[in-house]
Amino acid sequence: MNRLARLARAEWGLLYITVRESLVKRRWRAIPMTLGVVALTAVMQIVQNQSWGYRFVQNVGAVRAEDPLWLALVRTPLSLFVPALDLPVWGALAQILFVFGIAEICLGRWRTLVIAYAATLAGTLYARVGIQLGFDNPLGLPASDARVVDTGPSAAVVGLAVFLGWRYGAYVTAGAVTAAMAVEVTLKGNLAGKEHLAAIAAVVLLCGISALRHRHRPRARFGSGSGFPPRRS
Repeated sequence: MNRLARLARAEWGLLYITVRESLVKRRWRAIPMTLGVVALTAVMQIVQNQSWGYRFVQNVGAVRAEDPLWLALVRTPLSLFVPALDLPVWGALAQILFVFGIAEICLGRWRTLVIAYAATLAGTLYARVGIQLGFDNPLGLPASDARVVDTGPSAAVVGLAVFLGWRYGAYVTAGAVTAAMAVEVTLKGNLAGKEHLAAIAAVVLLCGISALRHRHRPRARFGSGSGFPPRRS
């Protein structure tokens, strides 16, 4: 048990301390953006399940690879808040509250949004490339996936989890998330699974850019509004 506790502390200790201190001091005021995202997602779910609201939600937030690119880009921001109809909404809300909440505290509101939308957009753009490659290509998709409605926060959640794992030294967690997505693709080979891998690839690129930027910054700035965890004493 002591060994497991040491492993858990090494993996999540810094992340836990950062989140706990913020929640103890500010409570729910520490994650206003996350609460807003949860509320908007819940509203979208309620509206799209009404006879009068389904078409409206589809028009403002449903993305398909067969749509014109400009239309997909316009709908992508709201598509993150539209839960998939074939999945339980409580799962999406729990993912947002947990992962977005931790990210908002540890990375800040704007970095969280940038990473979330970068991951979502990477998945959206990959779907078009995958369909062009075709089902015979290992990276490709069947033409029928062009008509699949592509919504939900899952790509953003996966991307944020990997970025947080890298930034706060939880490398086993980041690797486990990536491995789980790879297994999903191996077993199912569906659109969602491959979009998750595309989201992870985009986030890995962001990790590299972030590392290069902060390598050239003065060390005193680390942990002070930079999005990096505070240095251990």
